[in-house]
Amino acid sequence: MLSGFAHALRTPDLRRKILFTLGILAVFRFGSVVPTPNVNMQNVQECTVQASTGASAGLYSMINLFSGGALLSLAIFALGIMPYITASIILQLLTVVIPRLETLKKEGGAGQQKITQYTRYLTLVLAVIQSTAFVTMAVSGQLFPGCGLPLVYDATIFPILVMVLTMTAGTGIVMWLGELVTERGVGNGMSVMIFTQIAAAFPAQVWGIAISRGTMQWNGLVLPNAAGWLAFIGVLAVGLLVMLGVVFVEQAQRRIPVQYAKRMVGRRLVGGSTTYIPIKVNQAGVIPVIFASSLLYLPIMFAQFAPDNPVAVWISTHLAGQGVWHSLLMFVMIIGFAYFYVSITFNPEEVADNMRKYGGFIPGIRAGKPTERYLAHVLSRLTAPGALYLGLIALLPAFAFVFLDSAQRFPFGGTSILIVVGVGLDTVKQIQSQLQQRNYEGFLR
Repeated sequence: MLSGFAHALRTPDLRRKILFTLGILAVFRFGSVVPTPNVNMQNVQECTVQASTGASAGLYSMINLFSGGALLSLAIFALGIMPYITASIILQLLTVVIPRLETLKKEGGAGQQKITQYTRYLTLVLAVIQSTAFVTMAVSGQLFPGCGLPLVYDATIFPILVMVLTMTAGTGIVMWLGELVTERGVGNGMSVMIFTQIAAAFPAQVWGIAISRGTMQWNGLVLPNAAGWLAFIGVLAVGLLVMLGVVFVEQAQRRIPVQYAKRMVGRRLVGGSTTYIPIKVNQAGVIPVIFASSLLYLPIMFAQFAPDNPVAVWISTHLAGQGVWHSLLMFVMIIGFAYFYVSITFNPEEVADNMRKYGGFIPGIRAGKPTERYLAHVLSRLTAPGALYLGLIALLPAFAFVFLDSAQRFPFGGTSILIVVGVGLDTVKQIQSQLQQRNYEGFLR
């Protein structure tokens, strides 16, 4: 792997792409720590410390995940890439419902470019809505309930409007930076930027778990005590085991063999080849976890606007943390969304029809409806363990709360570990494929 990385740096074109990607990520991280105008950073930091140790710590760790700490710091890139992800998911779901979007999807590059343009417009609309909501919560004191410190210097209309416009413009810049990485850098720009934000928070979260167990003084330095170091080593060991399991499942796939009969095209005899249809165990990826987290966050956010309502009190008590109701609802919703997302992204009828058009068939299965039923059966059997795997991985913070009593800082669980491992594998594969085009061995021999 080290030799493959050295080959990548010695290749001029690939080296430029890697350095360009690193430069864009540096700009992205810089914008994640620059505060929005009119924000009292000292009070924000004090309120953030209180929130990280309070009853709503699970809520704040969830909404702060994709921004790498920028959201609760009210930075100019506070919204991060989440509006774009939400817009992409909405457009993908609407493609199944709206015939016009489905037609554009089938038109190839031109249609996809039009859908991308719609996604950008929807991203800006969502950015305006989300930035308005979070700025309003910051001004009214609902962003950090119980803190009591003013988060802004001036609560009049013009400074608030400037904050909303700044966060919205920050989302537009983040979207542009992600597209630059996709076009001129290495990997998918949006995915790499999410990876950067999540990975940037790992060291502080792991160190926070060690410090929370107790500290000691050594040559003027504040270090964890013996229990802290033991927790530190334990969390790292659990993290490595989880990563190993995630890599194993993410790489697992069922290969359905497909044979193509020989046929005459003009004066040429084509076909007669054998290939396969790869169906991953986790065909849905991380999307079901994002869906479930987003839907669980909505009632919690609305409950903050009516804190004295009995329903709002129940929601804040049972859904804001890592309690039994929160974990149970998260698990059930992830399984449901996994089946739903797989059903709209992999269409057995369309795959069977394309195979029949080009003379392909599965050995032992007739073309047409029998092939469609066989693919649907295999997909259903694979989705079951994949959905259970997603549900168990997403509940790792709840297990950490029971065994380590540190769920709010547990970094190796849920959406974060799935995204980090998935994006890492995809980026390494892209670099490896570019190395193989230049007759190098790549990272994995």
